[in-house]
Amino acid sequence: MSDSPKLYNELAEWWPLISAPEEYAEEAGVYSAKFVESGVSPLRSVLELGSGGGNNASHMKAHFDLALVELSPGMLEVSKRLNPECEHHQGDMRTVRLGKQFDGVFVHDAVCYMTTPQDLRLAIETAFIHCRPGGVAIFCPDFVAETFEPSTEHGGHDGDGRALRYIDWVWDPDPSDTTYLVDYAFLLRSGAHTRVVHDRHVEGLFSVSTWLDTFRTVGFDAQPQPYRHTEVERLIDVFVARRPDARISDERESPGIR
Repeated sequence: MSDSPKLYNELAEWWPLISAPEEYAEEAGVYSAKFVESGVSPLRSVLELGSGGGNNASHMKAHFDLALVELSPGMLEVSKRLNPECEHHQGDMRTVRLGKQFDGVFVHDAVCYMTTPQDLRLAIETAFIHCRPGGVAIFCPDFVAETFEPSTEHGGHDGDGRALRYIDWVWDPDPSDTTYLVDYAFLLRSGAHTRVVHDRHVEGLFSVSTWLDTFRTVGFDAQPQPYRHTEVERLIDVFVARRPDARISDERESPGIR
């Protein structure tokens, strides 16, 4: 995984002005419904890996008991203010081990920072280890290789005494590798002072077959379940992975870091 972008370091406190919780209501509702539709029962406890500023959790906590894992200390603080009733842990989705299992595991777009097949496998192994037998994991990459499209977007919000606007540019300078780029230009205003910050994110891009092969290798039974968001023209890629009820080998019970 690449070095942590500025968004998750010096700009973390600006997150609520970049992406407001209310903007996540529709997709969080879809993910909650997919957990319910998975047929797992009971499904009360859910672990989110790469929970960021807690925007999805702010909606999903109405349905599940959430534990949130996030690598960035700054984003954790934002989430703790938004979701004080949720359990929070600092950790890397490739290596974190909480020593307990959950009915469900949720990995939103933070999985995009898995930029190699090895990173992707480690994240899926973490989900497998924390998912109880018979439980379900949901992964939501921004793109798979088959659906990648260059694009630009803009947004931002006004706050109390400060404001932020941004534009992002999604592009792939080398289609032969497993990454693409997202370049952000942030315009930040605090009082009468304004500044511009450029922030480059290197994100992972894998084919559907790579995703499914990795799920299978780790021990999940997985299938793609894309859905259509009312504000997005293309289908949104989602993988729903079930951990089998049957006992598995010791190797899959405790997959090593290879």
